[in-house]
Amino acid sequence: MASLQRIAEAVENGKNKEAVDLINEALRDGVDPQTILKDGMMAAMEVIGQRFRDNEIFVPEMLVAARAMKKGVAVLQPYLASKSSVQRGKVIIGTVEGDLHDIGKNLVAMMLEGVGFEVIDLGVDVPPGKFVEELKRNPDTKIIAISALLTTTIAQVRLTIEALKEAGLRDQVTIMVGGAPVTQSFADSVGADAYTPDAGSAAEWAKNRFSVLS
Repeated sequence: MASLQRIAEAVENGKNKEAVDLINEALRDGVDPQTILKDGMMAAMEVIGQRFRDNEIFVPEMLVAARAMKKGVAVLQPYLASKSSVQRGKVIIGTVEGDLHDIGKNLVAMMLEGVGFEVIDLGVDVPPGKFVEELKRNPDTKIIAISALLTTTIAQVRLTIEALKEAGLRDQVTIMVGGAPVTQSFADSVGADAYTPDAGSAAEWAKNRFSVLS
């Protein structure tokens, strides 16, 4: 049986094929996909993130681990998406204008789908107006999730929320924010409804906030 520890080690070391093989083996053995994601893959990325902050590894090592994570996420995606038949409503998610990072956003999107949300993913480098336009097309949206991964792009979170206010749409949705430079105090300062530090807590908060639709 593929252990979660072996999956974590494969992701940490950037071993794409080994990670995918171990994940498939764990799925065949009946391990819950959310457990594989949380206790295997996400745990690995938490270790990588801490080692990067402690200057024990550098950008190349970070990137190979992230690539292995992305390959594993692709394997788990259909299992997590089909795992939940409940419907909690729509979420519009995107990384702000000027920011091309998508791994964290993709994890949040996948976790939200896993707990029963329909996710509309706008991708990366999303200008404020695109969030507004998408909300107009989907007025039944429950949450707008805004991601910023750079200190140079965090100001776009504020501009996006201001654009929603100017369009008269701010009060009809819950706004979640997250990303490496984002903090609770920043979220409070821009008027966001929720800040979560990682994909797992984002999904948990959203699940608790919105009950299943009838």
